[in-house]
Amino acid sequence: MSHSLPSLNRRSLLGAGLACALPATIVHAQNPNWPSKGRTVKFIVPFVPGGTSDIVGRTVAHELTRIFGTTVMVENKAGGGGVPAMLDVARSPADGYTLIQAHVGSMAVNPFIYSNPGYDVNKDFVPVTLFVKVPSLFVTHPSVPAKSLKELIEYSKQNPTMLNYASAGNASAGHLAIEYLKLTTGLKATHIPYRGTGPALNDLLAGRIHLFSAGTPALAKHIKKGSLRGIATGTKQRLPSLPDMPTVAESGYPGFESVQWYGMLAPAGTPPEVVQRLQEACVTALKSPEVVARFKEEDAVAGGETPAQFAAFIQAEQNRWKDIVAKAGIRAD
Repeated sequence: MSHSLPSLNRRSLLGAGLACALPATIVHAQNPNWPSKGRTVKFIVPFVPGGTSDIVGRTVAHELTRIFGTTVMVENKAGGGGVPAMLDVARSPADGYTLIQAHVGSMAVNPFIYSNPGYDVNKDFVPVTLFVKVPSLFVTHPSVPAKSLKELIEYSKQNPTMLNYASAGNASAGHLAIEYLKLTTGLKATHIPYRGTGPALNDLLAGRIHLFSAGTPALAKHIKKGSLRGIATGTKQRLPSLPDMPTVAESGYPGFESVQWYGMLAPAGTPPEVVQRLQEACVTALKSPEVVARFKEEDAVAGGETPAQFAAFIQAEQNRWKDIVAKAGIRAD
C-alpha cells in the first residue's frame, strides 16, 4: 500500500497518469461543481441501524450535507461481514457519489478471512480520511455473577460452557475485541453473531446474552443507568465519561488496547480533486461544534488524516490484526 497513492489498481494509476498529463485547468474542469446541487451522495454503512458505526456515519453525513448543500444519504447495507456492501461500492462509478464507511473489520480483518471476496481492499478503494477512534467497552448483563474482569475470567474458567457473547456479526469490531480479550486473558465464552449491534444489544439487555463489546455511543448510557455492568474498557487510560470503569490493562493485562475506528473510502479511480474535496469537507465536519460535542461525550478521538496518512494507518492495522486473526482462528461466516 503506497502512502503517496493509496490505491494502486490499474484504473487508479491510469487516472493519476492522465491527471499528471493534463493541464490543471482541464483536470479541474472534469469536476467543476462536485457535488452537483440536488444530486444525492450515497454513503454506505455496512451495518444495521442503531450501532456505533451507524451513529458515527450519520453524525458525519449530517454535517457533510450542510457543508455541501446537497444530501449525503446514509444507506445501511448489512450482512456478510460487510463483503456485499464493499463489493457493490467497488463496482460503483468512481465519481464521488457512492462512498462507504471503512471499519476495522472490513479493512483489517476481512482480507485475512475471505479468500476471494471479489475485491481487494488495498487496490479497489481509495482511503479518504479517518473519522474517529472509539473506545471498546466490555460489558455484561447484571445477572452474570462477576463484578470485575478478573472475576469474570475466573467464573468463565470454572464454567467453560456457561457464558456466551454477542457481536454485531463475524469480524465486527466487538467480535475482534472479545477474541483479542480471550487470547490475552484465557476468558472462556462462546460467540453468537448477530446482524448488527442493535439486535445483539436487545438480547443482552434482556439477559439472553451474557457478554458484549461495543463502542461508547451504543453502551455508555446503559452502563450509567445500571442496565449493563461495565467490566473494562480497552483504552490505555480510563474514560472521563466512565471514571469508575477500569481498563483491561490495569485489571492485570498490561499492554492490552482495543479501539474501534471508522473512516471513509471511495471507489478506486475517483478523481484526486474529488477525494481531496471530500477529505477537506470531512475535516470541517469533524471540527463542527456539534460533532466535537458528540464525540467528546462518547470519549471518541476525531481523525481527519490525509488520504495517505489514512492508508498508512490501515496498513498498520492490517499488520496488527493479521496475527490476532490467525491465533484466534476467526473464520468467515
